[in-house]
Amino acid sequence: MTSGSIVSAIVDSSKNRKILLEVASQLGLNDFNVRTALRADEERLVALLVSALETKPIQNSILTLEDDSAQCFMDVVQDVLDKGCFSMAPEHGSKARRLIRKLSESCERLPSALFITGVSGREEHPTFGGGFGDIYQASYDNHVVALKHMRHFLRGAELRRIRLKFCREALLWKDLHHPHILPFIGIDRESFPASLCMVSPWLEHGTVLKYLNDHGRQNVDKLLFEIAQGLEYLHSQNIVHGDLRGSNILVNKDWSACLADFGLSGFSEGTTGQTSSKRAGSAYWMAPELLAPEHFETKFSRTPASDVYAFGCICFELYTGRPPFSELSEVGAMLKVVDGKRPQQPSDGTPVITDLLWHNISTYWVQKPTARPLAKVVVRNMAWPASEQETSTSSNLNGEAQGEADGGSMILFHVKALYDYEATIDEEFDFQAGDVIAVTATPDDGWWSGELIDENRRVSGKHIFPSNFVRLF
Repeated sequence: MTSGSIVSAIVDSSKNRKILLEVASQLGLNDFNVRTALRADEERLVALLVSALETKPIQNSILTLEDDSAQCFMDVVQDVLDKGCFSMAPEHGSKARRLIRKLSESCERLPSALFITGVSGREEHPTFGGGFGDIYQASYDNHVVALKHMRHFLRGAELRRIRLKFCREALLWKDLHHPHILPFIGIDRESFPASLCMVSPWLEHGTVLKYLNDHGRQNVDKLLFEIAQGLEYLHSQNIVHGDLRGSNILVNKDWSACLADFGLSGFSEGTTGQTSSKRAGSAYWMAPELLAPEHFETKFSRTPASDVYAFGCICFELYTGRPPFSELSEVGAMLKVVDGKRPQQPSDGTPVITDLLWHNISTYWVQKPTARPLAKVVVRNMAWPASEQETSTSSNLNGEAQGEADGGSMILFHVKALYDYEATIDEEFDFQAGDVIAVTATPDDGWWSGELIDENRRVSGKHIFPSNFVRLF
């Protein structure tokens, strides 16, 4: 098949499927025959998509699609992704998402599956305001939700730029699923006649800064641990947040931290070629290589290392209530940071920053980007302290950490489950919040090996679990 015929076949597949279902209904075909035909059609479609994803001329042809043809293509590919057809070949899924992002940028459209209906009760005035958007409270599915609305007074090239930013953020955010990432519900196009809104749960505790001001700082270490886990998850997905600061971290109904606002987020260099390179952002949290790239003989590019620097600033901010060098103007703070200066360890405040935490912060915001630790190391450093009873149990368990698991593997250490988890593949095992797990291997992909301490619930052959659902015990 030619490039054009492959693209046409993918675009037309949605219409053809609809025709097949209508004919089946008219002729009274049984469900088995219809399912067989649909399965064959789906397999053919996936084969066409794989061919398109592996062939540059076909991709170039796809990126010339416009209007309804572009919409049909995005909807077909999104449907294939949602059904998990690329689950056995994740690299194809990544390429398909990247192609959707590029097509969305060229045609200024989004997959239909992202849109929701039924948002109601939108308040007349926004509760919060940002650079180019406002946050309104509304209702959806009997829950209070937040609407992130793009302001309508923008015009011309500036309006198009903000629309593209909106589409990029929505396409990135929709694929993020983690306990410490603010959930994406969908896109609403009914609340405001001329513009779109991103919809997320309304978190009544507000930002982590407001929460700490309202309730005190006794839980600051727990919140920092949760923020670190959210950041580690983003980096495991090859995503750089790009704008980490206290006002972009919310606290949910369970009193846990959730990373939000992915407007400056992008993909890590070396994975998709789409690094976040816009110079917007907040100077007090920006790494020195972002403030003065020429000083480091590099180009402006947000990276996992610049996120880790920002996390160090968040540690300082959550303990003190202010970002580093907040007593200076932005320019004054920038000059200090570029010159390698950092704030002194605070000696006052409740609670105080311990020497160990200050040592860790110093490694997070060290001047040289390559000297900063990876996010997974930050998570281990920030592990939230256990209770006195757990500490005693942990000492007993980890005193035996050099023992062997059932399969003969050496036990490295123990962790405790933060949340319930249901296995999704044969090699994984289920666990519940509070379960203790003996860890036997810690691969870089975040899927660790181990076994439940509770022998009665172990299942032979199941030894894999996600490390972002546990903490050091």
